[in-house]
Amino acid sequence: MSAPLPEISEEQRAILEKFRKQMDDALVGTHDDYFLVRWLRARKWNLEAAEKMLRASLKTRAMWNVDNIEKWDPPKALQEYLPYGLMGYDNEGSPVLVCPFANFDMWGMMHCVTRFEFQKYLVLLLERFMKIAYDQSQKHGWRARQLVVFFDMQDVNLKQYAWRPAAECVISTVKQYEANFPELLKMCYIINAPKLFSVAFNIVKKFLDENTTSKIVIYKSGVDRWQEQLFSHVNRKAFPKAWGGEMVDRNGDPQCKALMIWGGKLPEELYIDQSSQQSDRDFVEAQVPKGDKLKLHFKVNVEETKILSWEFRTFDYDIKFGIYSVDDKTGEKRSEVPLGTVYSNEMDEIGYISTRPNTTYTVVFDNSASYLRSKKLRYWVDLISEEEEGIAELTNQMDNTQIANQQ
Repeated sequence: MSAPLPEISEEQRAILEKFRKQMDDALVGTHDDYFLVRWLRARKWNLEAAEKMLRASLKTRAMWNVDNIEKWDPPKALQEYLPYGLMGYDNEGSPVLVCPFANFDMWGMMHCVTRFEFQKYLVLLLERFMKIAYDQSQKHGWRARQLVVFFDMQDVNLKQYAWRPAAECVISTVKQYEANFPELLKMCYIINAPKLFSVAFNIVKKFLDENTTSKIVIYKSGVDRWQEQLFSHVNRKAFPKAWGGEMVDRNGDPQCKALMIWGGKLPEELYIDQSSQQSDRDFVEAQVPKGDKLKLHFKVNVEETKILSWEFRTFDYDIKFGIYSVDDKTGEKRSEVPLGTVYSNEMDEIGYISTRPNTTYTVVFDNSASYLRSKKLRYWVDLISEEEEGIAELTNQMDNTQIANQQ
């Protein structure tokens, strides 16, 4: 399939053609050569690694029901309070996104939406930007299919990210981005970074590919050296005046608030009580005794395609949670979700993993480290058949869930 492409060698061209043949059973009309090159470049042209990455992403894409994502009506909190704006294009046609990040109320957002809804909305936005970038590439070439992103961190409150649910959401979102949107970023400018930002970023970048981090430049507060680099490829006339450009909105506002979602503190009337959301699932209430564990076993038979899904909440206290599997033939034991403390007393813990045939999975609620108190638990854990339920139905059911970190 012809498409605007970066220069690749004859050897890489041969790998690309082989990649297309190997992926032929899963590709659709929109998967052009540039789309395939993204995955090959993300895996340094390792054919096997690129195929594994792409197939996993296509499966995740089906679970998100991305092909029908525009039919989803996102919560008001996301549509009106997640700050961003599309501010034209750089000199190669790439969309330029501006995010006044200090106006993002992460604490409030996590009280208004579930982590799954938050991530799903970001996927929706990325899909829209990719469509715009594709249209741009038809006029300007392949370089227009990447995004330029500009974050202003002036006066951002990083304390809210020390809150475990917020931190987990950030890490999970970064991992989802890396796994499903390779080679999408062209350049990312982060300006006015507070002193503690470098500490936070050092944690986050562990989950980013080195090629992604090489495209991120960070400038501390008060430093304006970024302007020379940014405006070497972004037109000042199409960039907000508040950040060194020349553009104002229809109200004469140099911050161009009329051209973007500005964010702001979320009103408490949008908050939801995540502990009492309605569900058609059959929940079980149990007491995990002090110094003890609750184990749930699920056997996946030969030739079955199943998803192990869970949703639970503890009352008053956190608990350790993990999943391991044992191959019924070889006896090989694997950690599927590493055992670790989850703060399910603050927010519902929800997720799922794909399973392998002929394997037994054990879900563990571990209270063995507590010698003083038992933990009250309300949970739903089950194997869901893709054939019976369908990926689309699962996605609909999980509008109030999150995608688990797959290890």
